[in-house]
Amino acid sequence: MTALTLDPQRLKTVRKARKLGRPKLAKLVGLTERQLTKLETASNGAALPEATLIRIATALQIPAPALTGELPLGEDTLEPVQPISQGSSCSCCG
Repeated sequence: MTALTLDPQRLKTVRKARKLGRPKLAKLVGLTERQLTKLETASNGAALPEATLIRIATALQIPAPALTGELPLGEDTLEPVQPISQGSSCSCCG
């Protein structure tokens, strides 16, 4: 299992830009609010499994490398989007 280093400030910046509260994001990615808070407030970055980083990136609708600092944060990354629902993956299944 590969561990990647999350940039805490990027996570917080994108989450707020997407207008997602910690409780909602935590629920979407299967973390507790406390775990998410620790990720956002880590001083030297937070090492976490690749699968967890991908779940967070998917919920925020951005590429995972944008959360590690490998990709720059663009204008589209910092705009609100429609949140992904947990129940279905398409609008036809409602």
